[in-house]
Order: sequence, then structure tokens, then C-alpha cells
Amino acid sequence: MEVQLLKLSSSFSPLTRIGFIPKRHLHFSSIYRSKSADYPLLLVIKKKYNQSRNFTTASRRKDAIFDEEAYEAERLRLDAAARESMAEKSEIEATDSGDPKAWKWTIRKRIWNLMEARDIAQFPRPVHHRIPNFVGANIAADKLSELEVFKAANCVKVNPDTPQKQVRFLTLNGGKKLITPQPRLRTGFFSVLEFSVSNPSTIKEACTSAGAAKYGRPIGLEESIKVDLIVIGSVAVDPKTGARLGKGEGFAELEYGMLRYMGAIDDSTPIVTTVHDEQLVDDIPVEKLQVHDVPVDIVYIGTSCRRKSSVRSEY
Repeated sequence: MEVQLLKLSSSFSPLTRIGFIPKRHLHFSSIYRSKSADYPLLLVIKKKYNQSRNFTTASRRKDAIFDEEAYEAERLRLDAAARESMAEKSEIEATDSGDPKAWKWTIRKRIWNLMEARDIAQFPRPVHHRIPNFVGANIAADKLSELEVFKAANCVKVNPDTPQKQVRFLTLNGGKKLITPQPRLRTGFFSVLEFSVSNPSTIKEACTSAGAAKYGRPIGLEESIKVDLIVIGSVAVDPKTGARLGKGEGFAELEYGMLRYMGAIDDSTPIVTTVHDEQLVDDIPVEKLQVHDVPVDIVYIGTSCRRKSSVRSEY
């Protein structure tokens, strides 16, 4: 099984490093550093911040006891409800020809159906309305860890989904600081974990949703922190432009916006994703993407590649 790296660009300035949607990062920066109430996503950020601040205060109580079993049961219940809600919403948006997001659902459903039909998905299944856990995810993560920007990073932000679990493990096992969001930002904001010297079994536990809540230190928007690398999950990604689609709830964009608002990242912060080669697409219309849609700089795929591209090269 071969793992290959897609290098998307080589000579773009920091503000246009992806090479699509000119000045996209400039616009994104102005949205989240202006602290203006004119942007809907910023209002969501502030709402999530108020929720997480209450959670952070409660979680730091010395007498607070973390009930892992109850946490996981509630997480699974709420996640199932969220996926059901998203399924209903996606059907409405996908069948509305006037909805600007209808085309996104067409691509997502095609990829989800394909992965199930070809049995290239792993637990949890079905993969619909998830960042799909693909065959070869751990191998892709291992190769991602060989990237120079990963090796040099002191702090890595990784999404909480299953296919990136190995990336979270390699981050902690490498003595790096890990920032991971609580699933759907429901019970808090970001959790910061540090295990420079630790028992491997403890690190593995910390890479799960419950483990991150149990061992992590919750932080709010006032935290002063620098993130050197961002790893996000994808449902589909175009290797020629870096355009990507998540599962449709907008959390990658929200999390990115929060980090920009905090000053934890800037235009030069690399964004990486890991996917199966069947998740590579060429029909994401970049002209229809919104200013807050988060693209990627580098794609790692954990399978043998059947598609050839002139942009594929060793980093």
C-alpha cells in the first residue's frame, strides 16, 4: 500500500498560497481580527465562546470528577441526533435548486455512497454525515508525520474525527502540544494536551474524544497560544486547487475562525488533510466557495493512487 503526498503549490505569496480565490485569506483575516459583529460566523464564535467559558469554569473545579462512561454515552446519543438532523437538512438543501449549498451535497453523497459501495471505509459506519474513516488512514498519518512542517511544529491542531486519531497520537507521542476541539464544540471549546513524557497507553486514551475531555485543559478565546500546523478531515478535496468539503456542519471553518480570532494562526499556517484517493475530486467549483471556506495546502492519501496528477511530488 503506497502513500503519496500531494504538493499543491510552490511559489504563492502567503495571502494566495493555495492559488485559488485571490485574497481569500486576506478577507478571512479581516473578518476574524476586526471583531466586528457584522459577520454571522463571528457571532457564532462569540456564542460558542460564552458556552465554553461556562464549561471551562466548571471543568476546572477541584472537586469535579470526570465520568467517562456518562460522557461517552451522551456524546454518542447527541452525535446520532446531530447526524439525523443533518440528514434531514441535507435532503432539503440538496433538492432546492436555488440553495447555494445544493452542489456540495451532491458531491458529499457521491463520495459517501462510493466509499460504502467499495468497502473502503472503516468503523464507524455508515460514513454518511461523517468525516469518513478510510482504509489506510493510519498509514497516511504516519507519512504525514514525516513532513518537515510537522517535525518542526511545537503545537498542532487536529480535528477530533476517527481517521485523524493516529495523527493525534503521533503529535502527543512526539512530545508536541495537541489542540483538539471537543466534538461539534458541544461541551466546550478546544482542549490542549501535553504529554512530553507519558505512558503510551495513556496517550492512546487521550486521543479519543473522552480522553481529550478527561486529560485536556480547556481553553477559551482569551488564551495566548501559537499553532504551527493545522490538520483537518475532509469528505472530498480537489488536489489541484486545495478546495475541500467537510461533512456539512461548518466546524472546520468555525474552528479556523476561532484560532484566527485568537491570533493563534495566520496566513502562513499550513493546513493539511488526509484522505483516501477515492475522495479526490475535480468538480468542486471554486467560484462558488464562500470566503470562509477553508482550503488545504497539502493532501496525504493512504492508498495506492490510481489517479495521476502533475502536481503530485515529494515534498
